[in-house]
Amino acid sequence: MLFRSTIQKFQPDEGNVYEQLSDRENIIVIADEAHRTQYGFKAKTIDDKDDKGNVIGKKIVYGFAKYMRDALPNATYLGFTGTPIENTDVNTPAVFGNYVDIYDILQAVDDGATVRIFYESRLAKIKLSEEGKKLIVGLDEELKHDELTQTQKAKVKWTQLEALIGSEDRVKQVAQDIITHFELRNNPGGGGLDGKAMIVAMSRRIAADLYKEIINIKPQWHSDNLKEGVIKVVMTSASSDGPEISKHHTTKEQRRMLAERMKDTEDELKLVIVRDMWLTGFDAPCLHTLYIDKPMKGHNLMQAIARVNRVYKDKPGGLVVDYLGIASDLKKALSFYSDSGGKGDPAIAQEKAVHMMLEK
Repeated sequence: MLFRSTIQKFQPDEGNVYEQLSDRENIIVIADEAHRTQYGFKAKTIDDKDDKGNVIGKKIVYGFAKYMRDALPNATYLGFTGTPIENTDVNTPAVFGNYVDIYDILQAVDDGATVRIFYESRLAKIKLSEEGKKLIVGLDEELKHDELTQTQKAKVKWTQLEALIGSEDRVKQVAQDIITHFELRNNPGGGGLDGKAMIVAMSRRIAADLYKEIINIKPQWHSDNLKEGVIKVVMTSASSDGPEISKHHTTKEQRRMLAERMKDTEDELKLVIVRDMWLTGFDAPCLHTLYIDKPMKGHNLMQAIARVNRVYKDKPGGLVVDYLGIASDLKKALSFYSDSGGKGDPAIAQEKAVHMMLEK
């Protein structure tokens, strides 16, 4: 007998213990995407609120994974994931046990299930004024104070980095470079490919500014109609974000429509700018280039680059274009697969690819 459920349904109405549903040992639980929600075993304290949203105290809660094991304590748990978490304290093998079988990226390439991933560095320089340099020094000094929590320090660092990456001159530089690079790459008549690309921005603000700069250079790519236009921003926003960002807000239905446009090879939509959306689960085989202008690492980076490794026509490989210098983070993320029993580095630097071509 087969039952299908989401892990979120394993949550007690009150207290922090889920009722036992069965103590049988012949139950097998198969978890897809075996990370994130599957790691909820530790207790945490949150605000306890009444029906009106007023805080009336504190309560202890656990994650869904703990509650599922309350319900089925003797079951056997099997996890499936394409991106196992590699953190030392919480990781996929620690939760589900040793690997039963490993099907890595290189095997998928050899089988023709995916294409190779190529890497190209196109660093966009950050120019700092004297005032900017003083600001950085001042922020670094402030971060040393003990009264700041680690979360506060991280937020300050993020704000600092976002301001640098999203500076006006740099956004203009990246916009021009993406246009030049994409038009050369996406040119079937000139020996290029026929497909589409995704741009990953660090923040909603940068995504909106990057869109503005791109259409300043290519006004013919713009359209206020979501069903038209060569480039779109895919994100949500709040009214507090301001009009420049809020105008790019999309509903779930609108994003579904844009996804269909992106997957349609006949549709004129060729470029999308995202921050977090579509970096996991979005499958468009015609997507051949990923422009990354956002700090990324670990399984988040692995999931992102997998957007461009789908088989499509005669696509020789997906290309990851790096504007921030994430090469070391990419190598570190890929090395985890090798350490786990994979067959090596599935991403190939463009320089190595050229050398291989000349050699052949």
